[in-house]
Amino acid sequence: MLITISGVPGSGKTTVARQLAARLGVPHVYAGDLYRQEAKGRGLTLEQFNNECERDHSIDRALDAAMAARARQGHVVLEGRLAGFLAAENGLHALKVWLDASDETRARRVAQREGSDWRAVLEENRVRHQSDASRYQAIYGYDLADHGVYDVVLATDERTPEQLVETLDAAARARFGSRP
Repeated sequence: MLITISGVPGSGKTTVARQLAARLGVPHVYAGDLYRQEAKGRGLTLEQFNNECERDHSIDRALDAAMAARARQGHVVLEGRLAGFLAAENGLHALKVWLDASDETRARRVAQREGSDWRAVLEENRVRHQSDASRYQAIYGYDLADHGVYDVVLATDERTPEQLVETLDAAARARFGSRP
């Protein structure tokens, strides 16, 4: 069983992925952790590391290869912006999920989590999304706005994480059987 959870920052990916993995009794693997560890290992802030990734696509390719290798092992909830795309590109049998929310909702969630002003986060999210979208297009020819590879696309603005997990648990059982 492989479930991928993708989406934009503040859409609820991490909360939902953690809760779903716990409910299903499988590991949760988060691409953001790999990204942050790599930035820290290089002594860079996330913004500096993002700029480095824009110049050197081999960084993204290496991190994405590590995620794809973990996906091939199966029995995991794999969370990352490209997780569903990587599963599709590698021909893996997966339930591919995309979570989305309005820009303001996402900014408010991130601001609450980080103790920031949501209006500043709104701009940071916009800049980060543009950077990611242009990198993914340049590296893979993948349009981040194209949700065609996903089996389930959910708006999270008006739904609790528990409601989303319930929906995804049902989708996983439908895809993989009564005991995913």
